Amino acid sequence: MKSRIRLFTLLVAVALLIGGLMVVTGGASAGVALKGKVAVILDVGGRGDLSFNDMGFKGTDEAAADFGLQMDAIQSASDADYLPNTRNAAVSGQYDLILGVGFLLTDAFNTVAQEFPDQKFAIIDSVVPQPNVMSIVFAENEGSALVGALSAMVAAYYGYPKVGVVLGIEIPVLYHFEAGYRFGIDWGNKKYEQITGTNPNIGLLWTYTGTFSDIAKGYAASQAMLAQGAGLIYNVAGPLGIGDLQAVTEAVRAQGREAGPPFMIGVDANQDWMGDGHRVLASMMKRVDRGCYKAVADVVYGTFQGGIVSLRLINRGIAISRYQDLLDFIQFGINAGAITEADKPKIISNWLEMRSKIPYWIWDAVSELEMKIVSGEIVVPTANTIEEMQAIRAQYPLP
Repeated sequence: MKSRIRLFTLLVAVALLIGGLMVVTGGASAGVALKGKVAVILDVGGRGDLSFNDMGFKGTDEAAADFGLQMDAIQSASDADYLPNTRNAAVSGQYDLILGVGFLLTDAFNTVAQEFPDQKFAIIDSVVPQPNVMSIVFAENEGSALVGALSAMVAAYYGYPKVGVVLGIEIPVLYHFEAGYRFGIDWGNKKYEQITGTNPNIGLLWTYTGTFSDIAKGYAASQAMLAQGAGLIYNVAGPLGIGDLQAVTEAVRAQGREAGPPFMIGVDANQDWMGDGHRVLASMMKRVDRGCYKAVADVVYGTFQGGIVSLRLINRGIAISRYQDLLDFIQFGINAGAITEADKPKIISNWLEMRSKIPYWIWDAVSELEMKIVSGEIVVPTANTIEEMQAIRAQYPLP
């Protein structure tokens, strides 16, 4: 009974906090003068990554549609485009909000925000200390801890000695993922031992590919990890997940099957629908779309403020994918042209079968970890510098 009361209390708290994140859609509030346009500047990953950039586009596009605004998407072909793209948008004077999707835009936004102090800006994944910039950040370490625990226990259950993570460019944001994943694997090893009496000592294979756009590098990194005994590959490099999934699919089919293991773990968007619904076991959902939507909505309602907006497990800015998320994001895949409406029933059936084969106590353990993080009983470590990351690697070596 006490556990049920505690769960109910946590759910109420989460619901109340979600209320502060979600907004009621509709027309602009009275008295707010709008030009009727918002610009979203994408980093080099660009559209079509089915994760980070597409989530930024999705949230901004939905907000623009709900509030009757025009959205202009500005693609960056290389890092040399960040400053001119941002400055040109500001010089035009036609945007109510200029929104940057990605840490790599930090310097450009910091420079241009000072040049145009009356222009409203918002940036995802970075803190720009200017009064006209809303900095939207995420607790990626918390969600990564959940998929880390899941990965370790599932790998152990299926007899794999290791799990892997393929990361993009080595920047502070990605340290959050790595730190949380390491903690989660360690927690999963201990929980598995507590339940079964045997510590599987699941190890971690990891690599920073140095890119968010070279899908071939994701494929090569995943292929190498699978060859070394990884049972799950966590995608932390946006579009490179397409290469990760290709490697996983080939490994599965080499065993004469269509369904995993091995599995991929998706990132940012719900990517569970990929791989026909039975090779992506779960996704660490980083709701970039909700952050972008909030920024636009705050401008519309005249409540926009510079400063930090932090999205975490407790306010559903971060989440591990569940059934409703699958249903919601199948449409995401359809809109992207990656699947068709006719694929939907098969994907749902495959996903349900895949997850049903994982023992219930593993899912219960992940939920237990989630509750303890939300309640504050467990604080997941994170890192923002190489020194901090090295300390966490030493604490959780996972050989």
